[in-house]
Amino acid sequence: MARVKTSGTTKSVKKIVKKTLTDILFYIKASYGNTIITATDPYGNVLAFASAGGCGYRGARKSTPHAAAHAAEVLLEKLMNVVSGAKEASIFVNGPGPGRESAARTIGSKLKVKLISDVTGLPHNGCRKKKKRKV
Repeated sequence: MARVKTSGTTKSVKKIVKKTLTDILFYIKASYGNTIITATDPYGNVLAFASAGGCGYRGARKSTPHAAAHAAEVLLEKLMNVVSGAKEASIFVNGPGPGRESAARTIGSKLKVKLISDVTGLPHNGCRKKKKRKV
């Protein structure tokens, strides 16, 4: 925190320090109701995030590919304020939602994509099913 004195009062101002990174990891969580995109450094520290709901889309429009692409654009704008020298991206996609491909394409249009991986969880014969109802 840096202290800035203006006309007799002292304010605490947070200083923005740009990180120099070449590789950024993007995690896209695409559900049926929303798309959430998070950008992290290689150690897993969150640099910026954006979601379709946070970009002003509400209701059924939140789960569209257009909203996911807009969220990716907003994320990249936020990211340029925090990071300098970003060239490569690794994208990890999670979930079955409609915004997964359009968000990845938007990120790929700005940065060189090194890896696209689907990390959606798959059940290994999980829980026992409910017994059949007798009428």
